[in-house]
Amino acid sequence: MRRREFIAGIGSAAVCPVVARAQQAAVPVIGFLNSGSLDRYRRLLDAFRQGLNDGGYVEGRNVAIDSRWAEGQFARLPEFAANLVRRPVSLIAATGGSASAHAAKAATTSIPVLFIGGPDPVADGLVSSLNRPGGNLTGVGVNTSALMPKRVELLLELIPNASKIGLLQNREGLGTDAGQKDVEAAIRALGRQMIPLWISSLSDLETAFVSAVRQHADALLVGSSSIFTDRRVEIVGLAARHALPVAYAWREFVEAGGLASYGPNMEWAYRQIGQYASRILKGAKPADLPVMLPTKYEFVINLKTARALGLTLREGLLAFADEVIQ
Repeated sequence: MRRREFIAGIGSAAVCPVVARAQQAAVPVIGFLNSGSLDRYRRLLDAFRQGLNDGGYVEGRNVAIDSRWAEGQFARLPEFAANLVRRPVSLIAATGGSASAHAAKAATTSIPVLFIGGPDPVADGLVSSLNRPGGNLTGVGVNTSALMPKRVELLLELIPNASKIGLLQNREGLGTDAGQKDVEAAIRALGRQMIPLWISSLSDLETAFVSAVRQHADALLVGSSSIFTDRRVEIVGLAARHALPVAYAWREFVEAGGLASYGPNMEWAYRQIGQYASRILKGAKPADLPVMLPTKYEFVINLKTARALGLTLREGLLAFADEVIQ
């Protein structure tokens, strides 16, 4: 080998690792912050990945995802958000409820933040307006609290003779007081009585169901807090054990054996912020991306659970349902 070629070869060998490291460092990293656990949110994380794929980003190829899961411990969210900012990441997907969004908002004013929150991102202090969010946050507003009156109506379609309806909520959830007032007003308007049931930790779930039974609740509504979503299998099991008809915010409960749900499709929401993430990675600004709102709500019934509870459902109600799980 000629001397000049040999020296060139050495130079190339020395440069290649440097180039490889530079290319690796160029891959953007998305921080995925969630108040729940991976086991319960795996399908929604996959929907987020699909949204990224829609925009040409594939995890492991041209984008990386660094996930932080609070496992229902909301107090851990600020620390996790700060860790992602220090890394730093290219953007943060703050999911699993408004608590994640507020933790990310408090941690950074420069890194883009995509949230899935509600019931009102403007009133909640996340954005200045829906059409022109301003700042470094945008995402999807999931207004489940406003759907509570409709959920009450559907629950009474399922159990027409119910006179006492329990409302299970998490004390640490944002906007729970307003949600309770809306539900209580809807229940009173229909001539029924509301039984408030609160939990401060997951260990309170069993006690809450026992309290509902002792107060002669005929049916139960479960709030939309991510702490409930994360423990949906346990909650559905408690409902079955105490023979309580329960309506939920999300279809995932019904798929786990719950009676019925009415709310937006969360896979849609996570896919939407995945698409927004791809646009931001290409240079779009959160301030210019409108907060998206669901345009469709799903009513899902588990017929097997209805039969186990001894409920006879009207054909018209079944026809109204978007999906009936046999």
